[in-house]
Amino acid sequence: MFQFALACGLSESKLRWRSHSKEELSHYSSRTEDLEYEFPWGFKEMFGLAYRTDFDLKNHIEKSGVDLRYTDPYTQEKFIPHVIEPTFGLSRLLTIILMNAYFEDTEKNRVVMKFPNRLSPYQVAVFPLLGNKDELLNKAREVANTLRSQFRVAVDERGNIGKRYFTQDEIGTPFCITVDFDSLTDSSVTVRSRDTMTQERITIEDLPRFLLEHLS
Repeated sequence: MFQFALACGLSESKLRWRSHSKEELSHYSSRTEDLEYEFPWGFKEMFGLAYRTDFDLKNHIEKSGVDLRYTDPYTQEKFIPHVIEPTFGLSRLLTIILMNAYFEDTEKNRVVMKFPNRLSPYQVAVFPLLGNKDELLNKAREVANTLRSQFRVAVDERGNIGKRYFTQDEIGTPFCITVDFDSLTDSSVTVRSRDTMTQERITIEDLPRFLLEHLS
């Protein structure tokens, strides 16, 4: 559960385990641990993990009269299995992921959703420098189509390039690719990073390799 939380992009410093006191324990549990996340208002439960022992199957056996014991295939020993029950709510987890990713860059006057690459709705956005130039539009769509077999790709043709960058920052897209007039002759594009805002020139042929290296 802890590793899953880290895989969702949550910082280890914002996570902690908390044991239930005897007064908190449910009647079926001999031990319960909560994995808590530090919200702005304090630590609250994110996941729960209860050790239910043999409570469930023992009660089924008593009420149904059916032998639900497990037989060890090697020793032939019969026993009632114990149950460990992990629980979590999807809406709470999504709220935590959104809160954890939200970042206000006051210096650049932008909002960024710093999702882990695996959770970003789009991994790459492709722009024509100008949305009213057919040659740039066609080239941008061509680049996007070559990437779609390996990546989650968006194409944005609206507004000016700066607004498109900031829109993708708010969506959480890790990389934006801009097709300009030079792209038509040298088959290269500008790749811009969401987190650092740095830009570099990459050939279209090298784009898949570059993205795989940086998105893995």
